[in-house]
Amino acid sequence: MPSTDFLSELEELKNERLRALTTDGAAALGSGGAGGGEAGGQVRLLQIALANEISVSELAAAWMPSTPEVDIKIALARQAGDEARHFQLVEDRLRSLGFDVGSFTPPGPNPLFEYLKSLPTSVERVAAGLFTLESIAYNVNENFMRLCEQRGDQETVRIYRDFIQPDEMAHERLGAALLREHATTAELREKARQAVLKTMEIAAAQRATAAARIGTACFPGC
Repeated sequence: MPSTDFLSELEELKNERLRALTTDGAAALGSGGAGGGEAGGQVRLLQIALANEISVSELAAAWMPSTPEVDIKIALARQAGDEARHFQLVEDRLRSLGFDVGSFTPPGPNPLFEYLKSLPTSVERVAAGLFTLESIAYNVNENFMRLCEQRGDQETVRIYRDFIQPDEMAHERLGAALLREHATTAELREKARQAVLKTMEIAAAQRATAAARIGTACFPGC
């Protein structure tokens, strides 16, 4: 299969599951049932963003030493730096909302990041991380931004629109380009396909659990 056809198939596979994953958030916005309260809700949701950003930055950095391909290694370095910058942006926004960032505790292990850390090959890491996880983040962030607009939190919208979302889109496109370059055999393409599916499966389950706990499906990704 030509690499262009493979990427188109993988993109459609990912997007099919993304549509299902983001439906609840869109439905909540449409019905006005965004939940979570006003100011307190924003602080709680932005703490989720803070946890996500540091987790992805750490993941990309952890993958770097055992990634032999230089172009993928550099892509992971870029991602780690971008996610750390996102952390700082969200941290500053939380301070302005009165949250004591010094009280923030980095998240412990969770099934999604434990799975991602276990991936042994560069192609699987790119497929699950840059290509899929960043697509999830971009799409769920769109719902989160609409929630912020409903609540009148234009500053958070600006941060996501001007800084975070362009980076997430760039990461996903970089992941697609790297898969086109490195997923060159049937075996590697199957590994990439399974990594996309598993990442979507675990992420969907975790987001459903979190939505039930916090009372809204409109919370940010990474």
